[in-house]
Amino acid sequence: MSGKKEFEQNESTKLRSRGYSIKEIAKKLNVSQGSVSLWVRNLKLSSNAKKRIEKKREISRIKAANTHRNRKKERLLASRKRAIDTINSVGSNLGTKKLICSLVYWCEGSKADTSVAFTNADPDLVSTFLRLLRESFDIDEKKFRVCAHLHGYHDKGKQIEYWSRVTDIPIDQFSKPYIKKNNRKVIRKNYQGCVNIRYYSAQVAQDLLALARVYMGGSIG
Repeated sequence: MSGKKEFEQNESTKLRSRGYSIKEIAKKLNVSQGSVSLWVRNLKLSSNAKKRIEKKREISRIKAANTHRNRKKERLLASRKRAIDTINSVGSNLGTKKLICSLVYWCEGSKADTSVAFTNADPDLVSTFLRLLRESFDIDEKKFRVCAHLHGYHDKGKQIEYWSRVTDIPIDQFSKPYIKKNNRKVIRKNYQGCVNIRYYSAQVAQDLLALARVYMGGSIG
């Protein structure tokens, strides 16, 4: 064994005994991690050395997690910027609003053309759909009817008040809530139930469905 190699092996053993990681030793001695691993593989470590190694591993895990979180945050911010640029380029004219409203309705609404029927549990989606509907059509607010779908653990009065605020539809236009059967003793935290919203206009329903079908390349009939 050459003098240099023997020195590197001895130094590796010393550093490892003090709790240095394989990577730290390799970097400090400018040798490969594979060589260090081979040299110290049979070395028994003291409790202090093990604690230092574990502490370094934990620091590395935290650092990796922070790096991953920061990179994800950067990607999300970039995606948000692209989304804002796209929305700004699309504009907010009546035709655009009607088209978006029709596509949202096609995904979440009823395909029957006798009235508008939209059911969802996401308050943001519900309020967005209603905003687009109100901005796109000449709406008679008195034609709205709402039925909340709740679980037994919900406070009916509070949930109806909540959905009345979300939809901007008066409570007196809400029907008796539908209580879902729930055999499991599971309470979904922050789950507000869902709402079925009806707007009694066959013409509006037909316009929404026709616009979505035509945009997607389908027939109206």
